[in-house]
Amino acid sequence: MTSRPDHDQIWKGPLGLLHPSGLARPRVGIGGISIESSTFSPHISGDEAFTIRTGDELLAYYPFLAEGEELRDAAAWVPLTHGRSLPGGAVDPETYARMKQAIVEGIRAEGPFDAFFFDIHGAMSVVGMDDAEGDLATAVREALGPDTLVSASMDLHGNVSDALFDAVDLITCYRMAPHEDWMNTKQRAVHNLLERLRGASGADPDARRPYKAWVRVPVLLPGEKTSTRLEPAKGLYGTIPDVEELEGVVDAAVWVGYAWADEPRCHATVIVTGDDPEMIAHEAERLGQRYWDARADFVFVGPTASLDEALDLALADDAPRPYVISDSGDNPTAGGAGDVSWTLGRLLERADLQDASRTVLAASVFDPEAVRAAEAGGFGATVTVHVGGRVDPGPRGPVEVTGEVVSITGGDPVAGTQVVLRRGAVHAIVTERRKPFHHLDDFRMLGLDPETADIVIVKIGYLEPELYDLAAGWTLALTPGGVDQDLLRLGHSRLRPGTYPFATTDDEPDLAALVTRRRGMEARA
Repeated sequence: MTSRPDHDQIWKGPLGLLHPSGLARPRVGIGGISIESSTFSPHISGDEAFTIRTGDELLAYYPFLAEGEELRDAAAWVPLTHGRSLPGGAVDPETYARMKQAIVEGIRAEGPFDAFFFDIHGAMSVVGMDDAEGDLATAVREALGPDTLVSASMDLHGNVSDALFDAVDLITCYRMAPHEDWMNTKQRAVHNLLERLRGASGADPDARRPYKAWVRVPVLLPGEKTSTRLEPAKGLYGTIPDVEELEGVVDAAVWVGYAWADEPRCHATVIVTGDDPEMIAHEAERLGQRYWDARADFVFVGPTASLDEALDLALADDAPRPYVISDSGDNPTAGGAGDVSWTLGRLLERADLQDASRTVLAASVFDPEAVRAAEAGGFGATVTVHVGGRVDPGPRGPVEVTGEVVSITGGDPVAGTQVVLRRGAVHAIVTERRKPFHHLDDFRMLGLDPETADIVIVKIGYLEPELYDLAAGWTLALTPGGVDQDLLRLGHSRLRPGTYPFATTDDEPDLAALVTRRRGMEARA
């Protein structure tokens, strides 16, 4: 593997000078819900899935709002409620209702506000609901009233629906995948918000609201095909800062959309905001056309294969070490259940992994029952347990594992207790709760050394930075699960007609920008 490429797209910029007619210290509320939810995963994200931050704890979550930072002193911040979860299945409707109620009641109790920072992911699905962020944004807008300026920060794998677009005034998303600019994007959203409030029109609720140009692009691709590490996404996202610098433009954003939810709002989107309606319409249409024209050029971020083909490559005598394999179909950071046992079962069945001459680390399957059974056996014991396939039994039910307990580690704030079961070459990591393995210390804390292993298998798609740097060789295995990379075998049925690659046509879609400033003031560019 080559070294991880440098990224120069991280946004930085000082806050502009306060205009005499601007607001010197506006009151700004903060709230939102952030989760990525696969509707193809049977996992349900309930109360236990969310970390709820309120008050000072929520304010401390944003390093750019720390004491002494420029943005901290530019407004009177009122942090309300924010719920954040590891990606998973659709959200329990009662869990969603409680978080929504807390945000809305906080707005009514602490308002009025000059502005609101709406911190969301954009790919939240709620059981029984088609457009969760649109529902939340509508409720937030109704509680705030029509004059409060709302700035939304999103993941580029989020979805922009009509309701969400209508409810917010400023909206932006990440420009990097993997998301090394995730916190920086939130800072940009806040910066843009304060710039509008501090400017010449800051005291006028109508004038400080920019125009928004929206282009709906009928393309829906997985994140592993749209990484900004390679073309065409690299070049497309690389032009966004240039658009942002144009006179009359405040911000530009391109959303890939979320491929593992079957909802009409799931598609690519371009939004450009600013004070020059013709300029932002032109730029939004140009970016949208470029995305559409490149739709067939997007490729997986790394070499792909079936799991067995990937293992054959990794086990070859001349294979570079360590060799990393992405078990992509059950990636918990894309919304997979995290307990699909299909890959573990295949590893245990392979004749060339029956002895301990090699070291294969397999991360991970969550199964609290299996963890308790291994704990009861104790360190060094040989136990027989059934692992995984309890939440998502679709690809394969529980797998029987007879192995030595080589590690028991308690107290992880995400995973709870973790055990490592060794059979032959395979070191199976089983966790009490769902956990992504993105860092080398995730392995080291269990007594495992990924740098000296022959093969490291991780439930992930494209590799996060530490894994990218670790991998001397890499294959993205197209395995089954709730976030299967082969979208056509998942069974989408509710996307907008004509969405590529579910529908293919030579006809050009309507990529004219919808330009609006606020409700009731929209026009076709």
